[in-house]
Amino acid sequence: MEADFEVFTSLRHDPLLLEIPDSDLSHANWNHTHASPFYMLDFHRDRMLKAAARWHWDKAVMALTGDLGLQKLADFIMQNIEESQRKVSLKVKVTISSNGEMGASVTQVTETHLTALYPGKLPAPVPEARPGSETEIHNHLPPKTPEYEVVVADLRTAPSDYTHFKTTKREPYDRARQRAHISLPDRKEVLLINEVDGSVMEGSTTTPYFWRNGRWVTPAVSRQSGTESWSGGQDGTTRRWVLEKYLAVEDVVPLDSLVHGEECWLSNGARGFMFGRIKLA
Repeated sequence: MEADFEVFTSLRHDPLLLEIPDSDLSHANWNHTHASPFYMLDFHRDRMLKAAARWHWDKAVMALTGDLGLQKLADFIMQNIEESQRKVSLKVKVTISSNGEMGASVTQVTETHLTALYPGKLPAPVPEARPGSETEIHNHLPPKTPEYEVVVADLRTAPSDYTHFKTTKREPYDRARQRAHISLPDRKEVLLINEVDGSVMEGSTTTPYFWRNGRWVTPAVSRQSGTESWSGGQDGTTRRWVLEKYLAVEDVVPLDSLVHGEECWLSNGARGFMFGRIKLA
């Protein structure tokens, strides 16, 4: 029997990615061997593949596995982008069902700078850093404009497979956004809080990063050795990239450690890295 939900991922199509200099291709994952307008395509494939394996969706696993699966995914996405759309920045939502059938929907997203997609580092929260300055761009730092308002969900969320893997069962995320009065165009994000231990789980559509003890920290998505503490959130594509580039580390982020007005960063596979500021009620 076919499952009553699908696995999905949302990735960025951006012709800007075709302009990455050869010397910088090592930053770009799949792009280092393929000229590709798709942002972190291999990481998106990997997250879908892990989810399909979790539910033993053999046909979906077969469709996504190996270099052939990656190329098929790229070809499928491109087939769903109109010729007239290929010169603009797009968000592409890709779904896969338990029987291995894929679907795609496309919407336009705002343009951005390469430093917001592949930052050299996440700048520490220092008062003298001028948002969006040429110095930031020259040093491969993501711009601090626009700024996102980051609030906390007023109801807590139970961790489950549906919070750890990205599926069309999105009720906790939709509920958090609705109660925070957020719609997609808004420069606002809401943090989900784990009902078990009161730690930050993740954002409703992003991975958050917080400055703690002189380094950027993102909520742990699996149980740490020797402790039962974990966020229960998703191991997102940009999150994986940041950890592999040693730009941040995993740790538990207690809700009561958040400070009103503190700087943070957000990221996802459709918009890259975005600057945020915590707003507590």
